[in-house]
Amino acid sequence: MEIAVISGKGGTGKSSIAAAFATLNGKVVVADCDVDAANLYLLFNPTHEEETVYNGGQKAIINYNKCTNCAICISYCRFDAISMAEDKVVISETSCDGCFLCSRICPEGAINMVQNDKSRMYSGSFRNGKMVYGRLYPGEENSGKLVNMVREKAKQVAKENDLDTIILDGPPGIGCPVISTITGVDKVVIVTEPTISGLSDMQRALEIVKKFGTETYVIINKYDLNREMSDKIDSWCKISGVSIMGRLPFDSQIVEAMVQRKSITEYNPDINISKKIKTIWNKIISQKK
Repeated sequence: MEIAVISGKGGTGKSSIAAAFATLNGKVVVADCDVDAANLYLLFNPTHEEETVYNGGQKAIINYNKCTNCAICISYCRFDAISMAEDKVVISETSCDGCFLCSRICPEGAINMVQNDKSRMYSGSFRNGKMVYGRLYPGEENSGKLVNMVREKAKQVAKENDLDTIILDGPPGIGCPVISTITGVDKVVIVTEPTISGLSDMQRALEIVKKFGTETYVIINKYDLNREMSDKIDSWCKISGVSIMGRLPFDSQIVEAMVQRKSITEYNPDINISKKIKTIWNKIISQKK
């Protein structure tokens, strides 16, 4: 069973809840699909049993043996990736979009395109099973491709190790990486917070998930920071036919747990929020499709 934990916006506590789910019961496969800003590996410190290069598009480089500093490429670049520095033409790795235009218009043939190959996918073990995650190098393309690689590897690892549950910690937002995360999963958990933007972005995320017809649940995190807004989110979900799996209170011990590189359910399983997360997890996995 694949369960994707996503949020319409960053900062809702999605990864903290996904980490708690991953350390509640038995052995699982955890896949960190937020390849732009992967962070679960900081918490779980997995072994690196396998490392795979991800080619994220191409970038332009200059052969200075041929370049005459004519600067024609600068005027053509629409991404402001090319400039003059210390009397020579330079190309910014992070700004280059890999569009090939500069290599085509260079009169000296001094610009070549090479593969972006600094992004990586890692696979290994952590204390509650197996973990797969990707790290996208700054400026390299994403478009969900690396996320798809992470998911396929997670399925392979689950099959090889006879593990039934895959937990996907998805990226925030509603872009291509999110779509790649939720496509074909069994269940989606959307974590929101009691703010106006939290409600709005949750609604946008639900619109995307509904197109896939996937069983979807909502968790309101830090609900007690704005009970009125939490009630509004609850009411909207009920009217829209979306299941609220639970409300989680704000608890500063979550930060303390992260400092100790533990999930909250590992750090202090007896406090209120840990018990509520465990109850929510049991409800999610017991729900039949």
